[in-house]
Amino acid sequence: MMKKNILFLCTGNSCRSQMAEGWLRHLKGDVFNVFSAGIETHGLNPHAVKVMNEAGVDISGQKSQLLSEFDDQPLDYVITVCGHAHESCPVFIGDVKVIHVGFDDPPKMALAFDDEESQMDCYRKVRDEIRDFVARIESKLDNV
Repeated sequence: MMKKNILFLCTGNSCRSQMAEGWLRHLKGDVFNVFSAGIETHGLNPHAVKVMNEAGVDISGQKSQLLSEFDDQPLDYVITVCGHAHESCPVFIGDVKVIHVGFDDPPKMALAFDDEESQMDCYRKVRDEIRDFVARIESKLDNV
């Protein structure tokens, strides 16, 4: 069976989409080819790298990429992980299915706290929510 191609899309491809790419590759890389991109590129968020590493997933080699870099990549699914990307999501040609699964923005959540540990907990919360989504992704894709 051929692997399905999934692209996670976020505004800046720095945090949530990067975590999702890392989790899918880690948990189900034998079933899916996975990519991530952004409407813009903001670079890889070091806090996202740190909390993913805490969970045993190394995303430090991933890079922030623009959606346009995937123009020639056949995709089966595009999963938007933030509201702005969902609202700005272009129309894809072919049988690409677009799914929206919004997650809170860890950098924005972290602004509410002064101490580093509480800020990092914001990233951990979203990391774990994304892991839980990815762990049952097949059932989500079947319902599209």
